[in-house]
Amino acid sequence: MTALNDGIQAHNRRRTTLGTFVSNVAVRRFAWQALAAVALFGGVFWLASNLQHNLAARNISSGFGFLTREAGLPIAEHLIAYTPADSYFRALLVGTLNTLWVAFWSIILATILGTAIGVARISKNWLLAKLASIYVDLFRDVPLLLQLFLWYTILQKLPPVRQALNPIAGVFLSNRGLSFPVVDWQAAHSWILLAFVIGLLATTLYAKRASRKQLEDGRARSFWPVVITLLVIIPLVVGLSLGASVIIDIPQPKGFNIRGGITVSPEFFALLVGLVVYNAAFIAEIVRSGLVSVGRGQQEAARALGLHPKSILTWIVFPQALRVIVPPLTSQYLNVTKGSSLAVAIGYQDIVSIATTSMNQTGQSIELVGIIMAVYLTISLSISLMMNVYNARVALVER
Repeated sequence: MTALNDGIQAHNRRRTTLGTFVSNVAVRRFAWQALAAVALFGGVFWLASNLQHNLAARNISSGFGFLTREAGLPIAEHLIAYTPADSYFRALLVGTLNTLWVAFWSIILATILGTAIGVARISKNWLLAKLASIYVDLFRDVPLLLQLFLWYTILQKLPPVRQALNPIAGVFLSNRGLSFPVVDWQAAHSWILLAFVIGLLATTLYAKRASRKQLEDGRARSFWPVVITLLVIIPLVVGLSLGASVIIDIPQPKGFNIRGGITVSPEFFALLVGLVVYNAAFIAEIVRSGLVSVGRGQQEAARALGLHPKSILTWIVFPQALRVIVPPLTSQYLNVTKGSSLAVAIGYQDIVSIATTSMNQTGQSIELVGIIMAVYLTISLSISLMMNVYNARVALVER
């Protein structure tokens, strides 16, 4: 009898131990995560096996060996040296740089235009506020692809080179695109630019140090002499010592083309204008929402202290509005980059356009789609990283 009771008690203790182990929250979380990981890897393995089987059944080769083959693909616009005799890898690199180039300028210009329109939206000037509101409603509600077709059609209807429009001296607008003057770049100019960038960094550090010192002793430091010295005088001295000269290369219509200066193709110009105009409407609303999120009491307090409206906007409203503006602005920058993939619709040779042509030539569609996805994923993650770092700097620190 005693042996039977001991056995029952031992069995109960084992059940209690097993129940405690199963009911442990950490164990259950680990088990669910392990199960999800097994399901994920199993699904990926099944998809890869199925893909490999189907490619083999259709006698389609796979792999990235085609990247070293000669592309034979003409590319009109390239930021690095390129000829059709180069490899597919270099052709895709040219397409990636073209995507980055148009995305970079689109983000810069859309931010400037969107910020100006966002400020105009809350202006006390009735006409200015209404015009800004009409702009937002007009361009935000029309699909980007249609706007790209519109701008490209308008540029195609411009007069030929011989009758090119000349709105500003040295600037020509024709069906060949936009031509404008450019400085004839010399080796000494690179050193001047380097001196300017170093001066800009030094100026930023000096401004921070001066602000910190002012908070400590309440005495304002003279700022402009340092700025002029670091950003103007030192680069000027570097340029004079290296014998740099400023030669402006002005475009001139000659025959059926324009010689000199820089000419932006109609495809690039239409894509840039479409991306800037479309995304500026969204950025304007983001900026407006950030500005109105700042309490009116702070603006009234700044007015009571006698601050100028421009100073109130620059030093009181905008720094606080950035905490609201930056997170949605990051998403809009990602939309700008992804929207540039519509370039293929108007013939601008970005990564999507070049990869699509490469697919038709090589049949390596899986690999090329993967390359396109990897390029956009890398660009998007880089933008997110930079914006998150900036957001952390402007975020409100709670103590």
